Amino acid sequence: MPERRHYWLDSPGNVTKLYRGLWAVGAVLVLAEFLVQKHEEPAFAGGFAFYALFGFVACVALVLTAKALRRILRRPEDYYER
Repeated sequence: MPERRHYWLDSPGNVTKLYRGLWAVGAVLVLAEFLVQKHEEPAFAGGFAFYALFGFVACVALVLTAKALRRILRRPEDYYER
């Protein structure tokens, strides 16, 4: 039997490093909002962390929409065997 390949995400330590790294990058980007001067046309888009919050809400909306579409588009398990 051939040996199973070991990928870098198989190690829990690497997953933890990736998770913490993503949080650190997100925190740095939110803190960078204090240094960047915004010139937004609509007033609400110039608020603190607007794009971060908008992206999060949009992602959650996409997941919920996909779950609803799955119920509509789902086929029985033996669909192709008929």
